[in-house]
Amino acid sequence: GGHSLIAVRVASRVQQRLGMALDLADLFHKPELGALAELLRSATRSELPAIAPVARDRPLALSFAQQRLWFLSQMEGVSEAYHIPKGLRLKGELNAQALQRTLDRLLERHEALRTRFIAVDGEPAQHIAPADIGFALQHHDLRAHADPGEGNKALQRLTELEAGEAFNLETGPLIRGRLIRTADTEHLLLITMHHIVSDGWSMEVLTSELSALYGAFSQGQQDPLPALSVQYADFAACQRRWLSGDVLQTQSRYWQRTLAGAPELIELPTDRPRPQRQDHAGASVEIEFDAAMSAGLKALGQRHGATLFMTLLAAWAIVLKRLSGQGEVVIGTPVANRARAELEPMIGFFVNTLALRLNGEGSPSVAQWLQHTKAQALAAQQHQDLPFEQVVELMRPVRSLAHGPLFQVMFAWEGQDTPLPRMPGLQIEAQELPQTMAKFDLTLTLRERGGCIQGSLGYATALYERETIKRHVEYLRCIARAMVDNEVQEIDRLDILPAAERHKLLVEWNDTAVEYPDNKCVHELFEAQAALQPNAIAVKQGERQMSYGELNAKANQLAHRLRKLGVKPDERVAILVERSVEMVVALLATLKAGGAYVPLDPAYPAQRLAYMLEDCAPKAVVTEAELWVTLGADLVKQADGACPVIDVKAQGSGGDGESIADATPALVEVNPHQLAYVIYTSGSTGQPKGVMVEHDQLSNYVNAVSAVLDVPHGARYAMVSTFAADLGHTALFPALCNGGVLHIVSRQCAMSGPLLADYIEREGIDLLKIVPSHLEALLQSTDRPERLIPAKRLVLGGEPTSWSLVDRVRALKPGCTVINHYGPTETTVGVSTVRLSDVEDRLSETPAIGKPLANVSLVVLGEQLDLKPISVAGELYVGGRQVSRGYLNSNQVTAQRFINNPFGEGRMYRTGDRARVLPDGSLQLLGRLDHQVKLRGFRIELGEVEAKLGECEGVGEVVVLAREDTPGEKRLV
Repeated sequence: GGHSLIAVRVASRVQQRLGMALDLADLFHKPELGALAELLRSATRSELPAIAPVARDRPLALSFAQQRLWFLSQMEGVSEAYHIPKGLRLKGELNAQALQRTLDRLLERHEALRTRFIAVDGEPAQHIAPADIGFALQHHDLRAHADPGEGNKALQRLTELEAGEAFNLETGPLIRGRLIRTADTEHLLLITMHHIVSDGWSMEVLTSELSALYGAFSQGQQDPLPALSVQYADFAACQRRWLSGDVLQTQSRYWQRTLAGAPELIELPTDRPRPQRQDHAGASVEIEFDAAMSAGLKALGQRHGATLFMTLLAAWAIVLKRLSGQGEVVIGTPVANRARAELEPMIGFFVNTLALRLNGEGSPSVAQWLQHTKAQALAAQQHQDLPFEQVVELMRPVRSLAHGPLFQVMFAWEGQDTPLPRMPGLQIEAQELPQTMAKFDLTLTLRERGGCIQGSLGYATALYERETIKRHVEYLRCIARAMVDNEVQEIDRLDILPAAERHKLLVEWNDTAVEYPDNKCVHELFEAQAALQPNAIAVKQGERQMSYGELNAKANQLAHRLRKLGVKPDERVAILVERSVEMVVALLATLKAGGAYVPLDPAYPAQRLAYMLEDCAPKAVVTEAELWVTLGADLVKQADGACPVIDVKAQGSGGDGESIADATPALVEVNPHQLAYVIYTSGSTGQPKGVMVEHDQLSNYVNAVSAVLDVPHGARYAMVSTFAADLGHTALFPALCNGGVLHIVSRQCAMSGPLLADYIEREGIDLLKIVPSHLEALLQSTDRPERLIPAKRLVLGGEPTSWSLVDRVRALKPGCTVINHYGPTETTVGVSTVRLSDVEDRLSETPAIGKPLANVSLVVLGEQLDLKPISVAGELYVGGRQVSRGYLNSNQVTAQRFINNPFGEGRMYRTGDRARVLPDGSLQLLGRLDHQVKLRGFRIELGEVEAKLGECEGVGEVVVLAREDTPGEKRLV
């Protein structure tokens, strides 16, 4: 891992001593002495300016890195994220006088530690305090705490205070310390420096010099350290002189070319929305690879000429690529930036950050990916002299207080551990200090110790939960193992999932098997209710109502008529009827006759209706005589003569004069795998497609959703949507199969907030299923919106909902349970639910769609049908008993959308919905994969809106409500 740093140092020494410039990549690939000699023969001469002391009688310029940190402090205040802490436990007889003298000498020796930052004529400048200011070491004695527990609490408070106390860049000092005495012969030394005067290497320098100075002073000796030839302010001045002209242009061109068009934000899934401003609060999770895995990674890198740093960087980039779904990622990595010998013993802010752009488009093999990663790392290191601050200025990304520029994820490879100071008479131990700050969203820090790779993954607590980061650590472990096992495999096909998470996603969270003892078809469940309570009200439509017994009899009458016309299992019966009791009679009659109903909405354009009639080839059409006549010649031309047309409102409402004797059951034995209905999609991707749903699929839905709705016998259900879409099935069948009352609400009433509110209040509606945007529009249009909310259950479905709507409903009627319901028509009405009223821990910006219903499975997959990790976006697939037969007369499309389950038996339906599994096992929708369209600032006629929206995939009904906001303007809802 340190090979690239060694190469940088060798190149620097050659440049300093011999005045020759070596190409870092050539040097890295030719480490043998003979090859190095050949390189020197062909190397060009290069003039590297010496770092010379500058006068201290004028304002001293900041380095580029200091300038950016100073600028950030002006914008957002000095943050704890820029603190560099060190903790040492000292056991034994401490010479406090020698320690104080040591710390004083460190300040005297390093000007950076005596520097504060002031504004001179509006520009920042370094101001160096006198050498004899001394180190203000605070002393604390905790020996007075007799109770060890109280002493530990006091120690923790002091540790947290030291870590969190802010520095003042203008007044200084920018280094501080506390000496905490915990026992007669035990102390804790805490030293904190601000990043603007220090870096990780500087802490190593400080620790080393602390050892040397204390050792000498405690034994009465003089300072043993050689004098520094230059100070940090001299470096800053030299940097500004050197980074100009050809050098600046060469470095700038590389970074402009490399980062042009790179993604500015890595779209990793988070547990919480990104706040508008970073708070830099952080924590970390430990990580370690065992000796065998560590050796395997080293061997993998050696086979491909890559360092351990490069190999682990490649693995981390694969994890980020897979989690974000982006083809390329930009990762930051720190470099010491001390290639010159005179800089190595200095304390100061030298570290630079490189933005490494790694492009994995096309899914290269592991071997190819390693070569790409190595090339990018070497090229970046060869151009590391341009400060990151200058790179940011070159690229001019959109500035945001919510995240860092150019990259938000860091990978840091640490060298050897800094040796603990050796202080006479003391036993020294490192004090682990909690990581409470995070400069980036994620920071992976790794090192090699004792043959094992170990480190930590730091994270911003504003974005992530600890359990999520633990999963990230396991993903890295899985990817590293997969790379070692198969270096010819494509990186997008490497297994990222640990066995435990795979089991959760496939088995534990899809353990939905339920056996329904009374597993009957829906019309049989209705018949059972009719037998139990023949006089109870089954359906209401305005002033009309019909009992279970009467509804059953009329459905039987029409069923006999359909049987006489030759309706058999899997044959279709088209139902073209307005929202009415007759519609319910017609669909129940079709099911009783063994056929499959095809609901057609009279509001559809005649051309669309004609196409559906031709495509479904019905055995009969059930309609209303006056409606059939007024719909035009196109429908008559398609259906007249091809199949009989039955007037559902004819004598006795049994259909064309059927006698009362025909009110007995039709006695048709229905196979659970025969068709129950065919409902047409919108046709936005071509002609409308008829979705074929079988009896078993429908009955499973009714049983499963009824258990979730959990409303009492006799409850009142309101149906406000068209029969031609399955949205209303949530009210229709659970009502009739469980002894409830189905209220059929007219189109006019359903579109008016005041009218619907009056109806719901007057009739005491217990359950309402409605589209969220429809409900929001209604709530805005009535003075007493609480009357629109049903007494017990509000089911939202058909489109994503919002927490604001849920909160408003809960405020309007706290006793009503809000249920989010999701499911495509192709998977029988709905496949998942969640009681939003019970959700307090909101894991996503939008309400989840919940967990699968009984006998349903839900998984999120990638393009290779790979299982996506928790929280990672992919396409939602539905499996289980509710997956429909497919599309009528569309075998090719059926084969595309309905696939064999790659994880078990049966088939799965590709929803086309982008989703992710949340950490609690519920699912969140993230939009459509095939329809991600945003409309801004357009003028359009309302009639055209209705027509266009009616063609959109998944839209069962279009409702356009216009309100006049100002004269001549309409607000489209």
